[in-house]
Amino acid sequence: MNSELIKSHLRSIPDFPKPGILFRDVTTVFKDKDCLKELADSLSSYYKDKGITKVLGIESRGFILGSIIASRIGAGFIPVRKPGKLPSEVIRQEYTKEYGADTVEIHKDALSPDDVVLIHDDLLATGGTMRAAYELCQKFNIRKIYINCIIELTDLKGRELFPKEVDVYCPITYEGE
Repeated sequence: MNSELIKSHLRSIPDFPKPGILFRDVTTVFKDKDCLKELADSLSSYYKDKGITKVLGIESRGFILGSIIASRIGAGFIPVRKPGKLPSEVIRQEYTKEYGADTVEIHKDALSPDDVVLIHDDLLATGGTMRAAYELCQKFNIRKIYINCIIELTDLKGRELFPKEVDVYCPITYEGE
């Protein structure tokens, strides 16, 4: 992956959503056709032979690339949403993140034990949201879980929330920023 191309289009916003947070905004990466293609090609290639049957995209930026990856590797797409956004019966998981508490939900019939799942989001920081999605998947007793984010803030150690056998792939990393 051309990580320098992606980094050159990434917007950093200080003090958002609260003072002390440096927000890494991927919307500027998505709006550039070359960056979007680079991400889609690279991540689809990485996951194409792993037997993934479903891609879970975490609200909301995880929906964008997650659905593209799902389409390219021949998998279904499942949205992981904030409370009250899904129309049918849900399973929910509460968690804490770097700036507060929250909850995520998926439909109760979203996964089956035969599934191999890729959970995708834009950013892995402290790992709270991704860990909540991971715990939702575990409730279905699925075969295997992969984790992917475009960007990892390594100094926040979100990766450490997952067992060593879980493949956590984040092609763009930042430390101490």
